[in-house]
Amino acid sequence: MRQISLVAFLQAQNCTTIPAAWRHPDGWTNSYSPEYYQHIGRVLEEGKFDMGFFDDRLAMPDMYMGDHAHTVEHGIRCVKMDPVTCMTVMALATKHLGLGATMSTTYFNPFQVARLFQTVDLMTHGRAAWNIVTSVNDNEARNWGWDGVLAHDYRYDRADEFMEIVRGHWDSWDDDAVLYDKVNMKFADPNKIRRLDYKGKYYQSRGPFTVPRSPQGNPVLIQAGSSGRGMKFGSRWGEVIFTAWHDIELARKQYKAMKDDCASFGRNPDHFKLCNLFYPMTAETRMEAEDKAAFYKTLPNEVDQLSLLSEALNYDFAQKGIDEPFTDEELEGISGMQAMRDRVVKTAGIKNPTPRDFMRVTGRGRMDDPWVGTGKEIADMMEEYFSTFACDGFVVGPTWLPGSFEDFVKFVVPELQKRGIYRKEYPGTTLRETLGLPKPTIGEWKTQAAAE
Repeated sequence: MRQISLVAFLQAQNCTTIPAAWRHPDGWTNSYSPEYYQHIGRVLEEGKFDMGFFDDRLAMPDMYMGDHAHTVEHGIRCVKMDPVTCMTVMALATKHLGLGATMSTTYFNPFQVARLFQTVDLMTHGRAAWNIVTSVNDNEARNWGWDGVLAHDYRYDRADEFMEIVRGHWDSWDDDAVLYDKVNMKFADPNKIRRLDYKGKYYQSRGPFTVPRSPQGNPVLIQAGSSGRGMKFGSRWGEVIFTAWHDIELARKQYKAMKDDCASFGRNPDHFKLCNLFYPMTAETRMEAEDKAAFYKTLPNEVDQLSLLSEALNYDFAQKGIDEPFTDEELEGISGMQAMRDRVVKTAGIKNPTPRDFMRVTGRGRMDDPWVGTGKEIADMMEEYFSTFACDGFVVGPTWLPGSFEDFVKFVVPELQKRGIYRKEYPGTTLRETLGLPKPTIGEWKTQAAAE
């Protein structure tokens, strides 16, 4: 029977994706300690989550007003620790939970990424995942010694070559290459280890790769691009795709479109999981859940919104009056998350929206549309999305930590299990087994690329 996948949305920072999280009176204040991440890992594993995934950016949100003072004062994602280190700490406290982290194809090197994640995969007995991003704003670029972010589609063109190198290195070792034959003093079979010798337009990498295959072959690949080019990239390379469709009818249409696009690359659409983001507010009674949601809405402020909009869209919103329309030229010049820009124009129905329109439509920095209710009511909504093929699973966004996940595991997970659409035990030891994804075969991605 088809089963729901659950992914926890994590941050290696002082708050969740919503800056107000740290202001919640029940939120833990040790978010830069190992105990914090290990506790969350144990909670997620108790709830039989497929995976905990760490989002990341390579800069503070200091685009707004061209300064970081407001970011630090208001605690707007001002701490940015290394997510791979944090997920490794979490791995030490868990046995089955999959663990993913973000790393940019724009600022890191393909060989470096291939070696890092394949090593983590070995050290976790096949529980690792890599979230592929191209990075969106100028301040990230400046932290890496660049003048500004690369053009949107150009980043993805480079990322395609980056992926060919990473997948090529991961395919360099056969599963049975290592022999440990002490009698004949033969460590590995050289005929089962290949050099890549890749030379492309943007990258080159020789090899041989230095890390053997893991129990699940190689790490699971995550992607969340929402622009046209980003979705095409995800359909080619992604195995778990994060979406944020709030309208169920649109979700069903987009689900089918992305599955079809995946098939156009010669891939099996059943081996391509779409997980939809939502923020649950749950409790034993609906009144308690509504009280939680109402209180949480008192915590964010306008600075949170304007700062995160500036970061996401790579444009300083302090340049505009809050009700001053953007010009055509200013909208065209936005180089960050272009899908977000386009959604605001379309949803607002205004050709030249104002900053207030961006704040209202995106809800950036706020929690405008949580799923509020008892465990049964939240499970009802999840089952409707899942059973009508609007998604294959969910990315569970926390409001405050660790309480949001504790509530979800206590109230929602048992309801899903009663319905037979969510596991009671892990089916195996690797993340691919948990997700129901097959172990990739050597050279599989090349066949898919040829199908394109």
